[in-house]
Amino acid sequence: MNKPGIKQVEVQIMSQSYMLACPLDGEEALREAVAKVDAAMCRIRDAGKVKARDRIAVLAALNIAFELYQKDGGFRTSSFGNTEAGESEAAAMDLDQEAQLQALLHRLDTALAPDGRLF
Repeated sequence: MNKPGIKQVEVQIMSQSYMLACPLDGEEALREAVAKVDAAMCRIRDAGKVKARDRIAVLAALNIAFELYQKDGGFRTSSFGNTEAGESEAAAMDLDQEAQLQALLHRLDTALAPDGRLF
């Protein structure tokens, strides 16, 4: 049974159908997101190095998250004032987050080496 203000939308990702719930005014945004996920997953599948659908999904999610990270200049988990100390602390946090992301990507590349590199 549908909730008020929510509708069911059928989408295709890698030729598989999914029924997703979305707000009445959110179908266009949902379809754009689905298209991005589908394209990312098909690109990985078509490269031929990864076969398992769940691994393809994880790699696609990581690629999309990394693109967002680069586009936004890094994920923002907290805000700082405009003071010099706040700016220094924010810059240090950005460097720390960048180092953590690089370390995570390295660990993932190592773990998934038989399937190919992430990037």
